[in-house]
Amino acid sequence: MRAVIDSNVIVSGLIRPRGAPGLILRALRDRHCLALVSPPILEEMVAILTRPWLEERDGVEEAGIRDFLRLLALRSELVEPTTPLRECRDPHDDIFLEAAVDGGAARLVTGDADLLANRSIRDALIVTPAVFVDELDR
Repeated sequence: MRAVIDSNVIVSGLIRPRGAPGLILRALRDRHCLALVSPPILEEMVAILTRPWLEERDGVEEAGIRDFLRLLALRSELVEPTTPLRECRDPHDDIFLEAAVDGGAARLVTGDADLLANRSIRDALIVTPAVFVDELDR
């Protein structure tokens, strides 16, 4: 399944690998889904994953981040958005909507209430990590 995965899901998966976000990272690894990323999404991920508190507070080690970035390079498709959207309550989150639309995503996976409020964008449903994991299990 083609999916845009919000940065908050990625970080949660690295912090708590046994929860739904961690299961999504495993699904990526095991080729049960394909992550769609765009340059703005990659920039946001790098900015978040290089914050010192991630290791200091949450114990996410640099090696784990490197492993995830290698996984992302292998199990993702780069999308160059051409459809500017202004549909989210938080305009910063429009980058995820744009990647979903221009990448032909089936799902946008997030824990962000601003994105979840939209429920869908064109053909992509906007779902929580738990819902996405349930869908992958079927």
